[in-house]
Amino acid sequence: MEDINKIIGKNLMILRKNAKLTQMELADRFNYSDKTISKWESGESLPSVEILYELAQFYGTSLDALTQENDIIETSIETKQKDKMFPTKLIITLLAVSAVWLLATVLFVTFKIVYARNFPLLFLWAVPISCIVLIIFNSIWGKYYYLFAILSVLIWSCLACIHLQLIQYNIWIIYILGIPLQVAIILWAALIKKPRNCKKKKKKQDILIKEEMKKNNKRHNDTNKNITIDTLQDSQSAKTNDNIDDQSIK
Repeated sequence: MEDINKIIGKNLMILRKNAKLTQMELADRFNYSDKTISKWESGESLPSVEILYELAQFYGTSLDALTQENDIIETSIETKQKDKMFPTKLIITLLAVSAVWLLATVLFVTFKIVYARNFPLLFLWAVPISCIVLIIFNSIWGKYYYLFAILSVLIWSCLACIHLQLIQYNIWIIYILGIPLQVAIILWAALIKKPRNCKKKKKKQDILIKEEMKKNNKRHNDTNKNITIDTLQDSQSAKTNDNIDDQSIK
């Protein structure tokens, strides 16, 4: 019982901190004292099942997650935190890409004013450079499957830049190089995606196995309780019958 108290207390503390609530604020919401909340989180005592259910609903989780020592709650917290950080990360990434296009615009205007010449290819070269910037930021906080789309754009934009930069040489055949490179990217994506999916499936299977084992244990305990109750009832009825027989004999 002590272990389950500590597990539930730890999970309650993690969820409260993730919700950015103090013990006093949580106590006010559920009409308890902050000392009671502290005892729950330290594992000294447990709330009733009804309060545990209300806490699970309040935090957006389940009773099973509260009573299990696993990464379900931590993972959900990390996911929520990542979701909250997504707009900030997106803005920072777009600002870095905008800096590339700003530089291309500045160079275009400079060449126009100083040399009175147009260099529209500057904007075309900004595409592969932007892809390189996106690859850097995607490696920091992006998702792996974005990488393959960015690499595809990088390859074909580089080939287009080289072709247009050297258009007088009529080297359109250079685009043939993009075919094996694109095939390599597709195969690489398939190779990486499979192990990741296997890990996710294995993790889900482990969670389902734990839940099934818990349900089986609960059923087993309920069965034992019913057997014990039936045994007690039988013994009591036997004693009652014996008393009746003794009285009738007297």
